[in-house]
Amino acid sequence: MKNKLLTALFILCCFTTIAQTSASKDVFIVSPYLQIGNTATVQSLQLLWHAADSTADWQAEYKIIENAKWLRAEKPTATTINIAGTNPYEVYRSTLKGLIAGSTFTYRVLKNNKEVFTAQAKAPKSADQAFRFVASGDMGAGTVEAKQIANGIFAAHPDFVTISGDIVYEYGLASEYKTKFWPIYNADKVDTVGVPLMRSVPFIAAVGNHDADTRDLDKYPDALAYYLFWDQPLNGPVGKEGGAIVPLLKGSESNKKAFLEGAAERYPRMTNYSFNYGNAHYTVLDADTYVDWTNKELTDWVAKDLADANGATWRFVIYHHPGFSSAIDHFEQQQMRLLAPVFEKGKVDVVLTGHVHNYQRTYPMFFEPDRKGTLLVGGKDSKTIRGRVVNGKWTLDKPFDGKTNTSPKGVIYIVTGAGGQELYNPEQENDVDSWQKFTDKFISTIHSFTVIDVNGKKIIVRQLTAAGKELDKFEISK
Repeated sequence: MKNKLLTALFILCCFTTIAQTSASKDVFIVSPYLQIGNTATVQSLQLLWHAADSTADWQAEYKIIENAKWLRAEKPTATTINIAGTNPYEVYRSTLKGLIAGSTFTYRVLKNNKEVFTAQAKAPKSADQAFRFVASGDMGAGTVEAKQIANGIFAAHPDFVTISGDIVYEYGLASEYKTKFWPIYNADKVDTVGVPLMRSVPFIAAVGNHDADTRDLDKYPDALAYYLFWDQPLNGPVGKEGGAIVPLLKGSESNKKAFLEGAAERYPRMTNYSFNYGNAHYTVLDADTYVDWTNKELTDWVAKDLADANGATWRFVIYHHPGFSSAIDHFEQQQMRLLAPVFEKGKVDVVLTGHVHNYQRTYPMFFEPDRKGTLLVGGKDSKTIRGRVVNGKWTLDKPFDGKTNTSPKGVIYIVTGAGGQELYNPEQENDVDSWQKFTDKFISTIHSFTVIDVNGKKIIVRQLTAAGKELDKFEISK
């Protein structure tokens, strides 16, 4: 009898999940998901959803505590996505305000006064609350491994997830999000395909080359989808097309107009920004090869951003191209080494990167660049910037072991690019002689992601496989 009851409950749960999934797909192009918003605060989150129906009366409501009355969010704003080759649809945005730090709250979306979606989510943590976040790069590949990592991240119960670039492959297209991103990280249920994660915790991303390099809107009208779908702070430097930050946008006037209307104020500013979460400060940068990090205006902005974070106990920096990597692949792309003195002066604790599809960790280190390095140019036109080789002198804190000695001297650089795409340089994992002297750990034969627990003046960093196996662990204390 007991087995029959369990079987009946299982069938009922499966039926309910399928019914909700079907309804969600009928109403939304992309189900609701959370972002930290253009102005990140501890009491608010931004809720987004995509739908084809622009004439409906949409509304978001939420309860900041259980059994409370529903609060109505401000009327959602809508941005029309009307790019060539795609039926027009709307990206709706609504701000959930007055949240209680660290609490679980419930929200729902109404269409014509009928509830069509509901979920529970975590409010941002305050400076006196412990929190956990996940860091992973090169995730949006749509591979079996990417789906397994998604399940691993879900099982880790993070308060938020950071992506260190290459959000979606191959060209950062809206159509690629449809097949390789939303079904995996914003699914309606937990299974081998995906997880319902983005509706419960915000994702925060740095752009990678696969997100921002494709700028020919005639060839790919739905390129640069990052600017259409993400809501992140707009407090970074303002770049002009063709300048040190932003390359030229290509395409017909009509295709440019469609993109710019969909991107609104997010283009081109939303690639260098910062925010606070808990007792930590995060600086997110565009490390792509088209950015000129010899530009004083850029480096001055990073320096000021870190200097203004005096109240933060911890400082993390997130970007895509690692400056310090032992991998053969992309070894020459060292342009971000130029910022090492800025990070050191700004008291950065950990730098999280991707681009190289494996896991690496440096010793705590100081680096003194030898001038500005050598710019590498290639391609058929001999004008394509491939990166910059930056030589210099490093000083390593080898006594730090993250166990008995937990006070590092210098910055720790982590490559966490094994989030789903094919792995790089597995042959180097056990070939220690192929590592650069600054490398302490090099794991390239299995996909993995980084879990960081922040608790007051202590952080614990772990590298986990999709199944939860611990590949690396270290602690930093202050």
